[in-house]
Amino acid sequence: MQIIETERLILRPFREGDAADLFAYLRAPTATCFLSLKLADLAEAEAEVKKRALDEGCMAIGLKQTGQVIGDLFGGGAGEEEDGTTSVGWNLNPQFGGQGYAFEAAKALLEHLFRVKGYRRVYAYVEEHNTPSQRLCEKLGMRREGVFVEFISFTRDEDGNPIYENTMQYAILRREWISAATAKFGNHRA
Repeated sequence: MQIIETERLILRPFREGDAADLFAYLRAPTATCFLSLKLADLAEAEAEVKKRALDEGCMAIGLKQTGQVIGDLFGGGAGEEEDGTTSVGWNLNPQFGGQGYAFEAAKALLEHLFRVKGYRRVYAYVEEHNTPSQRLCEKLGMRREGVFVEFISFTRDEDGNPIYENTMQYAILRREWISAATAKFGNHRA
């Protein structure tokens, strides 16, 4: 994966030295969809960084000024493309929420997937209670295509029974992305 720079961020492959930053937000994931990625200690974080470094569809979100990793994105990994379609997702350290970093990173990712990698359609799954990700999808111009009722379980109740969550699917087509970017910014890229 090539390095992508935005005004405040660098999207890049994970590398040695990122474990402490990754552990900072995966020791206690806030979104239930990331509970399976929960890391117990720094050693697990180092192993996860090595795994992610090999995944071309996984990117670290780093602050341009300091290099600190504040989250990650996924999308467009090897073998993921099906009919020009890929899923995307993001996970941001909650300490950096509310500052526009998730939008800045996700917008750059979609721009890369559509204009550089040539994807036709990008979609995201968002749990019903994850309103920040729903708002992000909508701000990116993605439309809500449907709700999968009791689609998946990430947690269990006190008796060990799965708690199923409703999951929404958002998506946007390449032509919609490019049309919106052209309308907003003229002939310049988004």
